[in-house]
Amino acid sequence: MPLLPDIMTVIEITEPGGPEKLAVNRRPVPHPAPGEVLIKVATAGVNRPDCLQRQGGYPPPPGASDIPGLEVAGTIVALGEGVTGWRIDDEVCALLTGGGYAEYCVAPAPQCLPIPVGFSLPQAAALPETFFTVWSNVFDRARLQSGEILLVHGGTSGIGTTAIQLAKALGSRVFATVGGVEKMQPCLDLGAERVINYREEDFVQVIKQATNNRGVNVILDMVGGDYVQRNLSVLAVEGRLVFIAFLRGAKVELNLAPVMMKRLTITGSTLRARPIADKAPIAQALRQSVWPLLANGTVKPVIDRIFPLTEAAAAHALMESNRHVGKILLQVA
Repeated sequence: MPLLPDIMTVIEITEPGGPEKLAVNRRPVPHPAPGEVLIKVATAGVNRPDCLQRQGGYPPPPGASDIPGLEVAGTIVALGEGVTGWRIDDEVCALLTGGGYAEYCVAPAPQCLPIPVGFSLPQAAALPETFFTVWSNVFDRARLQSGEILLVHGGTSGIGTTAIQLAKALGSRVFATVGGVEKMQPCLDLGAERVINYREEDFVQVIKQATNNRGVNVILDMVGGDYVQRNLSVLAVEGRLVFIAFLRGAKVELNLAPVMMKRLTITGSTLRARPIADKAPIAQALRQSVWPLLANGTVKPVIDRIFPLTEAAAAHALMESNRHVGKILLQVA
């Protein structure tokens, strides 16, 4: 076993507020509990829930670290009791409930995945949060099938760039919405056949015209608010609407007639607070169905920028500016 330090550098939230409330501090290196591994973090992913947690709107679930960070890539340096399938010095990427903005973190062993063939650790750190989320919502919950049409709102987000590529790779057609003309080409390059700049076009009109009024089969929505009724109007018969966030608000007044007339399904999920038993099958599905697509280059993470760990506040400011395309990462080691 490698000789481990007692103290590590972390980024902590000093109090709810803006990016300036992230501060560098020192804390004890955690110890893996039974079923966990200790990872020496090379790179950590930055995600929208980290910003919500910093603002005071998304507290960590009971028992989770208060340090932000929901995904990392690095090297296993210690094993908790009962861990099988992993060894010390294995390089992994992992989905966390928190603790990623640190030199070391613990992760449940079933939520770890091997580094895809040919990938660097920073590339692998861009995978867990978005790929777990997209797979569980678009393919498990919304049951997107080959030949169907997926509409992705927020096409240049980490979630959006992942959803476009995975849906395209698995045989679906993809439309996407973005908030600026400069964001259209990146989505087209990833496989979207039609990208709608919502600042200049009405996605409802565009989609109805593009589909001869049939609509789309699945919508992945992180917007909510005034998009909800419009989503219902562009879903095809037996369409599925899946929510993963509500950037424009979680409360709306709805006309539910389209749900009945078109036999629509409305669903959604969060990932962080779900038990390990829920996340382990997602990891297994990714390893079987998606990791080969990463290894052969069919799908790849889109990385906008990598900041040093100590510049986490700047990373959060970029996330909240919505100027990025793809993932934002923190280089730890």
